Amino acid sequence: MTSDETRDGVALTNLDQPLFDESGATKRDLVDYLDATRDRVLAALRGRPLSVIRVRPGQAPFMQKNVPKYTPSWVPTVKIWAEASHREISYALCDDRRTLLWFANQRAVEYHPALMGTHLILDLDPPEGGPFTTVVRAAHLVRQALADTGLRGAVKTSGAKGVHVFVPVEPDLPPEDLAAATRALAARAERLDPELATTAFIREDRQGKVFLDSTRAGGATVVAAYSPRIRPGTPVSYPVPWEDLDQVEPRDFTIFTVRERPGDPWTELMPPPQTLPADLIEEGHTIPVARVQAMHEGKRRARARRDQ
Repeated sequence: MTSDETRDGVALTNLDQPLFDESGATKRDLVDYLDATRDRVLAALRGRPLSVIRVRPGQAPFMQKNVPKYTPSWVPTVKIWAEASHREISYALCDDRRTLLWFANQRAVEYHPALMGTHLILDLDPPEGGPFTTVVRAAHLVRQALADTGLRGAVKTSGAKGVHVFVPVEPDLPPEDLAAATRALAARAERLDPELATTAFIREDRQGKVFLDSTRAGGATVVAAYSPRIRPGTPVSYPVPWEDLDQVEPRDFTIFTVRERPGDPWTELMPPPQTLPADLIEEGHTIPVARVQAMHEGKRRARARRDQ
């Protein structure tokens, strides 16, 4: 059954369709959530080239970076050269209610803005089948490593199984230095409890530990605070005070449970930009880039298997 309406000049269609399997929500629920929380959502997206993950009825979810040809002319865009695909990509900038509503009508569920070098970020993932409490313990390692370095960060649930730790940094830091500092912070957290946490990029090397992913630097993206996720129950990536992290579960935060929560805790909990210590950056430059190291190690192992 189709139910149409217009908000801020955006025609909304098929609002009573299920959002996706196991979502427990309709497209209207997505539109209503994003519209009701638009101030805090837009604060997390504004000015950042945006990738979204969309769901269409009967199709697998897919990531959209390049805006489609039918994108309205009033949606602001920015063109960025993609070295990996050797082409220019036209990204949307979701800076206002009208654009956000248009994305919602396109069944864009997840919002992944470019990081733009403004934050040092660690993405913590549990081992396969591991409980959320394990990730929380690892997050406290990261917090301790930050404190030992004279830094502070904010934490949010990823909306899936893990958490994201954000550390705002002073602008104009060279991207290679930010990436190095991220690697060093992960290594310092790992050293605090190597039985719990690991920086091993190759999955088979993690041995049931929480993965401290330090690769979210440079041109990478991370799901935005308040973004819904394509997971059962339609959870939301949601900020949590450090002192409350031990008392929450990712399923506590959904498009239904957080819609009426007041304020913008992600902005409120985020420390001011900080200068990264020189020794943290220097240490990071001695640590190999994880993806590059993993690529070379994968090739070495493949050769070893062929030679057996």
